[in-house]
Amino acid sequence: MRESCDNRRMNVPTVETERLRLRGHRIDDLDGCAALWAEPAVIGYTSGRPLNREEVWARLLRYLGHWTLFGFGFWAVEEKSSGETIGEVGVAEFERGLEPRLVYPEAGWILSRRAQGKGYGTEAVQVADRKSVV
Repeated sequence: MRESCDNRRMNVPTVETERLRLRGHRIDDLDGCAALWAEPAVIGYTSGRPLNREEVWARLLRYLGHWTLFGFGFWAVEEKSSGETIGEVGVAEFERGLEPRLVYPEAGWILSRRAQGKGYGTEAVQVADRKSVV
């Protein structure tokens, strides 16, 4: 059985707003993130198709690798009132092969359908922007 990693070892800061907690992803986030990346309201603006469990696992590993290598990355977004993970937000070097090449890391976010339309995206991106080391 895999044990959950301690995000403090990787210097993933936990950041809070009045309504949200941004924290490093954990192994036990896999099921929730897989459900998130299967939601039509999420994939319609991102991958265009549901991601399978292996693809979501690779995303989680990529997020943690960003924090380890660059000191910035993506956080899991929790709604403080419910404790539910409702999305992801952060910045990353995705190496998409875009031309012209991006000068700065990409910012991004996704929110579950339930969390959309409440201003959570703006709230999360604003605090992530201030806390990211870029």
